Amino acid sequence: MSTEPEPTEKTEPGTRGAAPEPEPEETDGEPGAEAEDRTTEAAEPTGSEAGEGASGESGEGADKAQLSEAEAELAAQRVERERIARRKAEKKAPVESGAKLSGKAADLLAAVRAVESGAKPVAAVFGEPEPPRRPAPEAARPRPVSADAERVRAGAGANSGGGTGAGGVGSPVGPGPEVVAAVRRVLAEGGAPEGLAPQVAAALGEAADDELRADPWQLLRVAGVRPEQADGFARALLGAQCAPDDERRGRAVTVWLLEQAALAGHTALEMPALTAALAQRGVPDTEAAVQSTIAEAEALVFQDALDPTAPEPAEDQEEGAERPVRILVGLERYALAEESLADGLARLINSVPKTDGSAEDWERATASAKGSAAELIRATAAHGLVLHTGGEASVAEPAALLEAARSLGLRAWAAIHSPLGRARFEALLGSDPDGTATAQGAAGPVVTVAGLLSGAEGPGRDGDGAFDLDVLVVLDAPQLDVETAALLVESLPDGARLVLAGDPAVLWSAGPGRVFADLLAARICPQVASRTPDPGPLGELVSGIGIGELNKVEAPGKEVVIVPVRDAGEAVHRTVQLVADSVPRAIGVPPEETQVITPGHGGAAGTRALNAALKERLNPGPGRFGGFDPGDRVAYSPTPGRTVPGQVVKADADGLHLTCAGRPVVVPKERVEQSVRHGWALTAHQAVGGRWPAVVVVLPGDAAQALTRPWVYTAFGRAARHLSVVQGADQALPRAVAEIPAKPRTTRLPTLLATPAAG
Repeated sequence: MSTEPEPTEKTEPGTRGAAPEPEPEETDGEPGAEAEDRTTEAAEPTGSEAGEGASGESGEGADKAQLSEAEAELAAQRVERERIARRKAEKKAPVESGAKLSGKAADLLAAVRAVESGAKPVAAVFGEPEPPRRPAPEAARPRPVSADAERVRAGAGANSGGGTGAGGVGSPVGPGPEVVAAVRRVLAEGGAPEGLAPQVAAALGEAADDELRADPWQLLRVAGVRPEQADGFARALLGAQCAPDDERRGRAVTVWLLEQAALAGHTALEMPALTAALAQRGVPDTEAAVQSTIAEAEALVFQDALDPTAPEPAEDQEEGAERPVRILVGLERYALAEESLADGLARLINSVPKTDGSAEDWERATASAKGSAAELIRATAAHGLVLHTGGEASVAEPAALLEAARSLGLRAWAAIHSPLGRARFEALLGSDPDGTATAQGAAGPVVTVAGLLSGAEGPGRDGDGAFDLDVLVVLDAPQLDVETAALLVESLPDGARLVLAGDPAVLWSAGPGRVFADLLAARICPQVASRTPDPGPLGELVSGIGIGELNKVEAPGKEVVIVPVRDAGEAVHRTVQLVADSVPRAIGVPPEETQVITPGHGGAAGTRALNAALKERLNPGPGRFGGFDPGDRVAYSPTPGRTVPGQVVKADADGLHLTCAGRPVVVPKERVEQSVRHGWALTAHQAVGGRWPAVVVVLPGDAAQALTRPWVYTAFGRAARHLSVVQGADQALPRAVAEIPAKPRTTRLPTLLATPAAG
C-alpha cells in the first residue's frame, strides 16, 4: 500500500517479445503533479500517473467537429511554437554558447550546429565565442487561432472550465481508420496491445505503420509506454537484429528521458544526469546516444555559464582558461519557449509603458490606496513588468491595481489559473460574476489564462494578433509553465504592462519550468512584497509553514482540528465521517463546500479510495454514465495540466453535462473516461488555485515520502474557515515542513534572463 503517486506501469513485461498494456493516462490536470517526488538522476516520474493513452478511436465520425476551447488552446500553442521556430531559423547566430569548450563538450556543440547547417556532426574544437544574444526583433504576433476559435468565442462563452460549451462542440478529428488499422496490424505482429493503435497513429502520422516497423522504439512516443515494453516489441519485430546498442534505441530512450524530465518540471537535463539515466536504462554508449539524438534534431544541446555575469577569459590568458559552464540537453519545444519568453520579457522591460493617464492621475490613484497596494500601483505606472508576492489576503492588492487602471481609462484585465478563483477575485472588484458579458463572452475584466489564450474569453486580439489590452494582471503566477508564459508574453502589445502576482511558497506549475521563481531570483524588474497578513488561526498556521515552522495555534472557533489515525482504513473512515457529519454539525459547512485533499491517487487512502467511499456515503448510485451519476462531484481536465472541479448535472447523447464554477460544460462521451474523475477528493496539485470554506487534509502513514513544505503549505492553505488534518504521518509532517523544500528544477531561464538581451 502506498499513497505515493503510482508509477506508469503495474507490471514488468511478462513474456519475451510482449509489450504489456501501459497504465491508463491520468489526464487529471497534473501531468507533472507530485513532480517534487521525482528524481533528477532517473529523469522519470514517480509522481502523478501520467501515462495512459486513451483507448478507442475518438476521432471516428467526427469529420465535421468544431474545436472545443481545449483544442483551440492547443492549436494556439502550436501556432505560437511554429512562429517561434520560424523566428529562430531567421537568426543568423546559432544557439548561444557563451564560452570556449574542448573535447566531448565541443563535439556535442558541433553536433547541433552541424544539424542547423545541414552538415554531419564533426569533431572539432569551437574556437571563438558566439555573438551575444540579441533582443528579439519585431515580429508579427500570433493571429487569432482560426475560424474554429472564433466559433468557440461565439458558442462557448459560458464554458470557462475549458470544455465544450452548452451548445455542444464535437471532439477533434483523429487519425483515419485505414491508418489506425495498419498500425493495429503492426502492433499485433509485435505482441503489443492493439488498443494503442489510435495513439500511435496520432503520434507518428499517416505513415505510422511504416515508421513503427522501421523503428519499433517509436512506440515510446505513446504516453505510458516504458523502455522495457518497447524493447519487447522491438525484439518481436526485429528478431536477431534487435540489440541494446541499436542507435534507434539510444535515440528513443534519450527523447523518452527528456520527456519524463519535462513531466517532473525540468526544461532540460544536465549532461551527467542524462547519461547516468541512459546507463540505468541499459544504453551501452550513452554519449553516442546523446550525439545521435542531437544529430537527428530530436534534442538540442546548450552550454550555459554557471555565472552569466562573469567576464569572458581575456585573450592573453594562458591556454585552457575557460569560464565555468554546464552542458544541458533539452527538447526543442521547451528550449524555444524559454528563449521566446526571455526575449518577450526583455521587450516588456525595455519598452516604454503606454501613457494613457497622466502621471498626476497615477499619483492620485496611488494616494487613494494604502500600504503595499499603493506600492504596486506606483511600480506598475512606471514599468512594463512588475512582480507581486503575498498570501491569500494579498490578492486584494492586484484587485486595487486593476480598479485603478480601469479608472484611468486603461484596458485592464486579470487572468486567473483556475475558474474557482474568478468569483473570489470578482467579489474583490465589486463585480457581479453573473454580470453583463463582454463581446468575447466573459463576465467583467476577469478571465482564465486558458480562456484568454484560446480566445474564448477576454478582450480578443488586435489586427497584429496581440491582446487588445493595456494592462494584464496574472494571478496564481507560480502555476505558469514556460510554454504558457511564453504564449502570454509574446501576445502582449508593445507598451503593455504585465503584473505577475502569486504566492511563491505554493507548489510550482504542473508543466515544465518555474517561471515565477526564476523571475524573482533574477531581480530584473520591480518586486512588491505584500505586507497584508492572512488573518486568524489558519493564516497564522499557514504563514508559519511557509518559513518552515509547524506551530501550534490557538483555535477557539475550531478553525484547526487534528484527527489522529492509526492506518489508512481508519483515515478513510474518519474522513467520510468528517465530511458527512462532523464538519456540517460543528462548523456549519455542508459537505458540498468541503474539499478533501490527499497526497496521491493510488493507495488505500488515495483519491480513488476516498472518492469511492465519499460517493457511497454522499451520492450513492449505479454510475449510469461512465461511472458517474447526477450530483457527483468531479474533477474535469480539459487539457493536461488543468483541473476544474465541478458537478455532474445529467448525461445525454451529447455527453456528460457538468457545471464548473457555475458555468455549463459538456464533455463528449468519448472523452469522459480520460478527462473526468470523481472530485470529492483531490491532490494538492489539482486543488491549487481553489479555496473552500472547509478542507480535510488526509495524511496516512505511508504518505511520508510525498510530503514537502510546499505540499503542506498548499494543502493547508486551501481552507478559508476550517481545516481538519487526518494525521497518520506522525513525525513525517513536521519534518517535511522543517526540512524538505521544493525539489529543484533544471531550467535555462535564469541564464537567458542574465544575458544582455534580457537585461
